[in-house]
Amino acid sequence: MSRTLRIVSVNVNGIRAAVRKGMTEWVEASGADILALQEVRATADQLAEALPGWHIVNDEALQKGRAGVAVASRMPATATRAVLGPEPLDATGRWIETDFDVDGETLTVVSAYVHSGEVDTPKQEAKWLFLDAMERRLSELSAERELAVVMGDLNVGHRELDIKNWKGNRKNSGFLPRERAYFDRFFGPAGETVTGVDGSKGPGLGWVDVGRRHAGEVDGPYTWWSMRGKAFDTDTGWRIDYHVATPALADRASGYRVDRAASWDTRWSDHAPVIVDYEIG
Repeated sequence: MSRTLRIVSVNVNGIRAAVRKGMTEWVEASGADILALQEVRATADQLAEALPGWHIVNDEALQKGRAGVAVASRMPATATRAVLGPEPLDATGRWIETDFDVDGETLTVVSAYVHSGEVDTPKQEAKWLFLDAMERRLSELSAERELAVVMGDLNVGHRELDIKNWKGNRKNSGFLPRERAYFDRFFGPAGETVTGVDGSKGPGLGWVDVGRRHAGEVDGPYTWWSMRGKAFDTDTGWRIDYHVATPALADRASGYRVDRAASWDTRWSDHAPVIVDYEIG
């Protein structure tokens, strides 16, 4: 008999600050079973203090106060992996895989935090290396697991629908054609040659963008808004937080929603939680 798991992804923009602003109350009211968190900027002890009673696995960034990913769950994990690729790949605090046994089925949950990047700087070079490694791992993971979901702040708007001001961002990191082409391949038909928006060619990996599947061909729904100006009030946002699922898991998804705060002053992060229910077991 299957059961519904509510799985949430959110970049908390510093979990200690988020808790001070109301994250704890939101979590308890959300009905979440699994939380994939990014940019936690905290140690394991600080995470445990922020989320009492949860089972937590995390990968802390080498540089304190930066990045950091975690998976918090109501059930214990059966395995955890935090290695995405060989050195000198800058993946510490940016990728953690967690396996769960759900009524006899193995579910793999990944919390990922892709570099924000900056054109023509080492930050962008680090982003290219990370996306290369992520593409390799997605190919491996879909071969290893029938039920897997990679969630998080992936810092790329895949399509024009995903960014309100896409015309003004075509030369900026987060909407570069080369970045978007990775997502063309992630979501392209498995095994077929995919031509990316930048003209590059490569094999499709067959993963599903759960948010786009459920929202349809509409603007957004956006998941991040700048803290500056009136971006939140005017809904000038970016959809850069994803649930990227294997086809078998995507077919079990329902109730996709972005839990946008009611007002600017009630936000506890500059990102909104992305919530999906999955039938497992």
